[in-house]
Amino acid sequence: MLISEMLPAVAAEGLAEYVDVFCDEGFFTVEDTGRILEAAARYGIRPKIHANELANSGGVQVGIRHGALSVDHLERMEAAEIAALRESDTIPTMLPGASFFLGMPYAPARAAVEAGLPVALASDYNPGSSPSGDMRMVMALACIKMRLTPREALVATTLNGAAAMGLGRELGSIAVGKRASFIVTRPVPSLAFIPYAYTTPFIAAHFIGGSKM
Repeated sequence: MLISEMLPAVAAEGLAEYVDVFCDEGFFTVEDTGRILEAAARYGIRPKIHANELANSGGVQVGIRHGALSVDHLERMEAAEIAALRESDTIPTMLPGASFFLGMPYAPARAAVEAGLPVALASDYNPGSSPSGDMRMVMALACIKMRLTPREALVATTLNGAAAMGLGRELGSIAVGKRASFIVTRPVPSLAFIPYAYTTPFIAAHFIGGSKM
């Protein structure tokens, strides 16, 4: 039904830009994931993967084979997945909020960064496993639990996060030619203060597409 009915209907109504398959133990198999991504590609729907949260599922590799923009979760990622990602354009996206809420291991962000991977961070905001969309907490967890530096965590939540959505040319940094979507902070003593004091209000203004909100 997903391939024969749901995807055609979603595509016909222009309801989705991405398809995201949870390829993990007890959920979609590598074979099923491949079939779904192939079907979505026929409608121009871009592939993303959630994988290796519960087991080393093969989801990273199938995502890479199908040109996934990102593979997300990765708590069970090992050296083979890191090596495969180094040879691809797929962004490894890590979700420390889910690890925090579920009491799971954290993804190996330090090893991935040291291998040269452009790690992204995201909230995985959902009612079942990560009921918070607070990206400052995500940054804090990345620094405290995953051993990223504040600068690495900032890049992971902004520039690399945009790349994981296929929007790196439009968003993710303040640069000529990009959309002017950014925040203005109150005075802070350092970049490290942002993940350190993660419940302290620090935003003075929001701009979306150049307009102040």
